Order: sequence, then C-alpha cells, then structure tokens
Amino acid sequence: MKIFKTLRPSLFNKYVFLLCLTASVAGCNEKSGPNNSQEQQTEETTADWSNYFVGDILFYDEAPDTEGSRIYHSIIPVPQNYIAEQARTVLATLYFSPEDSIVPVNKLHYYLKDIEGVSAKSGGNGDVSVFYSTRHIENSFANQDTSKVFFETRGVLLHELTHAYQLEPQGIGSYGTNQVFWAFIEGMADAVRVANGGFTENDRPKGGNYMDGYRTTGYFFAWLKEHKDPDFLRKLNKSTLEVIPWSFEGGVKYALGKDADINKLWHEYQVAMGDLKPNIDDAENDK
Repeated sequence: MKIFKTLRPSLFNKYVFLLCLTASVAGCNEKSGPNNSQEQQTEETTADWSNYFVGDILFYDEAPDTEGSRIYHSIIPVPQNYIAEQARTVLATLYFSPEDSIVPVNKLHYYLKDIEGVSAKSGGNGDVSVFYSTRHIENSFANQDTSKVFFETRGVLLHELTHAYQLEPQGIGSYGTNQVFWAFIEGMADAVRVANGGFTENDRPKGGNYMDGYRTTGYFFAWLKEHKDPDFLRKLNKSTLEVIPWSFEGGVKYALGKDADINKLWHEYQVAMGDLKPNIDDAENDK
C-alpha cells in the first residue's frame, strides 16, 4: 500500500496540472434570510480560498496492481494536491468566505480500493475518509477515453467532498431516519457537482420530485442558483444553522425570501426544462 501526505497550500502552487476541466450549468421557524425577494442578484459573492487549510490529506493506494490504479495515477499525478484543489472548489461553492461557520476537517483519508461500488464518505468530527473504487475507474475507461474517466473522477470527488464540508439539517433526525435530511444531503452534493461542471446536460433526470435527492434535487438546486440567486447554494447551506427544525420550504424561504414557494419554483423549473408543458396560468403570468 502506497501512502502519500498532502502538501500545504504554500507548496501547492508549485504544481501545474496538465488536465483541466471547467464548466458551468448554462423551521424553530421558517426565517427569511438575507434576501427579501426572489429577484436574482447579478453578482456572485467571491472570496479567496487559496490559503484555507482543508485538512491534512492522506492518500492511500490499496490496489496498486490494478488497472484502475494505473489509470488514476496517469490522470491525477499528485492526488493529495488535486484533492485539496477540489476541496477548495467545494468550500467556495458552499460558503461565502473562510470566516463562515465551516465544518472542520482536520484529516481527510482518501483510499483507492479494489471493491464494488463507486465512492463513499465516512467518519466525521474532523476525521473523514473517502474511498474510490478502482473497478469503477476501469469501467469509466471502457472506451479508452481518458477525458471521460477524468471527468467522472472529478465529479465523484466533488460529490464526496461536499459530504465532508457541508452543514447538516437540525431538528429532523438523521441521514438514515429522515427523508428530508437524506434528500438535502445527497441533493446538495450533486448540486455542487452540477454547479462546477461535474455532470453533463444529458445526466439530468426528467420529472420526479425535489425530495428525490441526488441528481433530481441537485439539478433543481443548481437551476435556482443559476436563475434566482447566484449565492443560493451558500444560503441554503447556511439555512441549516438558522431554520430549526429544517425543511425544504423553510430553507428556500431563507435563501430566496419569504415569498418563495418551493412547489411553485419546482413547477417553474420543470416547465423551463421542458419536463412539463406550461399551463394557462403560466402563459398569463408571462404576459
């Protein structure tokens, strides 16, 4: 088993990655948050995350003799630094600035494993583990397409790192006991992936409900970020600290204002994406 330790941010800039992929997607009470209306803000909040300590990243290759391991190292030559780079992307998507109340991660253990599945995060209280399946890497490389496996590897990493740094709903149980909790956690992870170009347009599921979690919820959240408020994901993440017990309705009102209605927004999203035909009332409202 090969073990690699992360380099601090000051050393990270010495590395240049040859592969680069960037893209974007063209309560106690239900408090109203920073916005008081649904009017879209034109500028997204920006902050410098380059020196933020994302935790000591320990990389373990537990399957060095597999084809998946060989492929991984060919596209990610310095894994611990690449993971740190993507961690800062996730943090910049979830939070306004390094001064926010951020989930602390002191150590992040990342494993390549020769097992079934794709990837998963475990642990907590500052000590987090993530595994990535070399078998999934091999399957992603079925057509000998390096760009495809790199795209998938980055997207999966964005999802799992979101789980490491995201805030969690309060007052509604846990991931394994409450549908709302689960849908928010998995929906936010895929929303961060969508918002940072980790999925393609063809990956968006049609229909469903915003409570379905994963991509169904994630694409909806990313659409709200794109069309209602560029800081939506940050505000929705922060709503978990303010809206107790947390709910989708309360979280959306906190992020977009007291007049926001999640069911109406979901319908608007479905119509905009062509999943539903506009009804007469929609046509009248557009006049």
